[in-house]
Amino acid sequence: MATHITTTNPYNNTSLETYTYYSSEAIDNILNSANNTFKTWKKASLSKKTELLKHVADNLSKNKEKYSKLMTLEMGKPITESIAEIEKCMYLCDFYAENAAILLSDEIIETDAKKSFISYDPLGCVLGIMPWNFPFWQAFRFAIPTLTAGNTVVMKHASNVTGCALAIQQVFEDAGYPKGCFSTLIANHNTVETIIENDIIKAVSLTGSEKAGREIAKIAGAQLKPTLLELGGNNACVILNDANLDAHLSTIVKARMQNTGQSCIAAKRFIVEAGIYNEFLNKFTEAVATLNFGDPLLEDTKIGTLAREDLADTLEEQIKASVTKGAKVHFGNTRNKAYYQPTILTNVTQNMPVFTEETFGPVAAIIKVSNKEEAYKLVSNTKFGLGTMIFTEAVEDARQQIINIEDGAFFINDMVKSDPRLPFGGTKNSGYGRELSREGILAFTNKKTVYVK
Repeated sequence: MATHITTTNPYNNTSLETYTYYSSEAIDNILNSANNTFKTWKKASLSKKTELLKHVADNLSKNKEKYSKLMTLEMGKPITESIAEIEKCMYLCDFYAENAAILLSDEIIETDAKKSFISYDPLGCVLGIMPWNFPFWQAFRFAIPTLTAGNTVVMKHASNVTGCALAIQQVFEDAGYPKGCFSTLIANHNTVETIIENDIIKAVSLTGSEKAGREIAKIAGAQLKPTLLELGGNNACVILNDANLDAHLSTIVKARMQNTGQSCIAAKRFIVEAGIYNEFLNKFTEAVATLNFGDPLLEDTKIGTLAREDLADTLEEQIKASVTKGAKVHFGNTRNKAYYQPTILTNVTQNMPVFTEETFGPVAAIIKVSNKEEAYKLVSNTKFGLGTMIFTEAVEDARQQIINIEDGAFFINDMVKSDPRLPFGGTKNSGYGRELSREGILAFTNKKTVYVK
């Protein structure tokens, strides 16, 4: 069994840093520290907690360039997107600093009692298992509301962004959080089961693959511990005949190609009505062709490499299998190690991997349909349920489809995205539970009924 992690720059394949996995004793010490800190942290005033959020935002602002560069070096994200990710984390801190008092306030319920209400009490130490594709945002999206609710946090991050994981811990420590409030665990996958089974861990939040979600839910379920799962997606992007392409094309391109296509909520299946198909395909192709690849540390780079070479292997296999079944390569499909050129496939049908599976990279599967009824029918023909986006000028007509789409999000004339003010999560094989907004800060609380006769 490996004892070390060496992080690698996927753009030039150079080694960055080597880290040693924590010993069982070190992990136990971290868990015990988190447990002991919880006893006092849960009683700390909310004003203190929100003040610390402001310190976190300040820390992120002061070190924006350093953290952005670290992200780009470890997983290949274009530097402009890394900077935007840090800024979004700052906004997240600001949102909960301003709104936590309202979101966590007791809910008064009128009954026969003199007083009855719901109190939202923290659970204890919560384990977060986080992915590499948004190394800061997804960790902060989990940790900020969880900590502010009064829990402590231990995080097992993806191994290829171990530098980011340690930097995030430093952010919280430098902001003044008590030792044990937020701790990073450098641990392998085999250790995770033991960590979840530890009595100190009261709940688990995972953002990751469907396969990982099933395993974590199974382990936590055996311990009767609650889980929140944010898993894969296969989002549909519907382009109806009356869509305003001039107004929305840049958004549609970004919906697929942002983060080099490595996003669970990216547009992956483009379902296009026949009357606008040729116009859309021509304009979409022209726009995708302008996305330049280069050193992700340069500000004019729009497409980076995939985060690891094995991810490019998987994407290449999905495309090859789809082409074998009749898909046509309309644009792109050049590969060099971890780099995969933005690719557009046409003639895509429902039996192809690029339609049925999650494609984690810059490939757009285009499906032509005869009418909007066929389009909406294809939207839900997937085992996933993260989000759907519809582009049309008939907004009220599109709103009639809300009840028919089972996803966790329904966006009209915009790309599916997360916003601290709105709950975020999926259905079906995309997981369960909600992050962000009120739902996110209450996710790991005991909704306690208080009754005073």
